[in-house]
Amino acid sequence: MNIVKAEMSDLQEILELQHLAYLSEAELFGTKDIQPLTETLEDLIEEFKAGIVLKMTDENNRIIGSIRAREKDGSAYIGKLMVHPDHRRKGYGKRLLAEIERCYPGKRYELFTSSRSINNIRLYESVGYKEFDRRAVDDMLTFVYLQKEIYI
Repeated sequence: MNIVKAEMSDLQEILELQHLAYLSEAELFGTKDIQPLTETLEDLIEEFKAGIVLKMTDENNRIIGSIRAREKDGSAYIGKLMVHPDHRRKGYGKRLLAEIERCYPGKRYELFTSSRSINNIRLYESVGYKEFDRRAVDDMLTFVYLQKEIYI
């Protein structure tokens, strides 16, 4: 598997992967009305311009994973870690996370996930992220915020 910075021409394929990968997250809430599934190509282009989008490709050069981040005030805000459902539980999420961290050396890393996403929380904690906040969005949705600080 190869991880490199995505190009503008990759964004449609990444968005299609995102819509597929986040279906399992939507099932946790019984609705497809979640931001990763409603994001448009135009929204993704704006994120692309504001930060870094990485892609993981397989031996056939198909995108099977992606992650993105942007920096603000000394922190790298990481989002949309996704791996194709057929390629999960192979360590690819950890590899993508490590690679996006390398793009922002010496920074504080922050990300969030749903409190219902136990597997996501377990993954993040296994690579050194620690919960520092929880925020209820509504009766069904609470975001768990995690951070990882690098001490040099």
